[in-house]
Amino acid sequence: MPIAADLLAIMPFPDIDPIAFSIGPLAIHWYGLAYVAGILLGWAYARGIAANDSLWPGNVSPISKTQLDDFIVWAALGVVLGGRLGYIFFYDLPAVLRSPVRALEIWNGGMSFHGGLTGTTIAMILFARRNAIPIWSLFDIVAAVVPFGLFFGRIANFINGELWGRLTDVPWAVVFPTGGPFARHPSQLYEAGLEGIVLLVVLAALVYGMRALKSPGFITGVFVCGYALSRIFVEFFREPDAQLGYLLGTNWLTMGMVLSSPMILLGLWAMLRARRQAALQL
Repeated sequence: MPIAADLLAIMPFPDIDPIAFSIGPLAIHWYGLAYVAGILLGWAYARGIAANDSLWPGNVSPISKTQLDDFIVWAALGVVLGGRLGYIFFYDLPAVLRSPVRALEIWNGGMSFHGGLTGTTIAMILFARRNAIPIWSLFDIVAAVVPFGLFFGRIANFINGELWGRLTDVPWAVVFPTGGPFARHPSQLYEAGLEGIVLLVVLAALVYGMRALKSPGFITGVFVCGYALSRIFVEFFREPDAQLGYLLGTNWLTMGMVLSSPMILLGLWAMLRARRQAALQL
């Protein structure tokens, strides 16, 4: 492996400044822009889905554009608060307990997808109940657009040179400035492709080609299951968080795998439930 790493050392990490631009003392980072881009594109796509009555049960959309506009704030808070708290509890709790101020240091570890998913789910439940929106239909419309955020988030991880992969000798390996003088899998790009592009295309095909939104909960199940399978697959190429390493004394099991595995069963259950409910209404 060291020999392969030396051979591939001619493929350095693209030197992209994590700061996109500055306005006086204010520095705008690519990571922050990725969140904004994901939310705005997801919002625009969701508005298009919501406006198409033919996609929904009874050919009537369960949510208005105005309600979607209001939900953006709820979703953003769920993603940010849930993502940060999730990272603290799943990946960095001992360090935060030793120094509570670390909880505010988002540059130390950042966010957790599973935490963000939990925070957004809570926001969706509260918003749906407050606005008399069918919960599963709100789940579905959000699930259909989440891949936008996942794609841009992983691209930002790549630009920041973080969450890189394990040592490898594949021709497309990258030498990250924070990963030592070794060639590694660009696992962030694997996730951007699978969790972002592939999952978005699959969900769009189901929404527009198979009218899957007419079975509330089915799109949610496909997303949850699809994300989990993609994440578990990429975890075999991604370096685990340094403070955790591999779990249970193995050299392959990671926290990402542990957190994603129950999602497969949850996604399958949601799909079966949706099909069963749809059959009962025939």
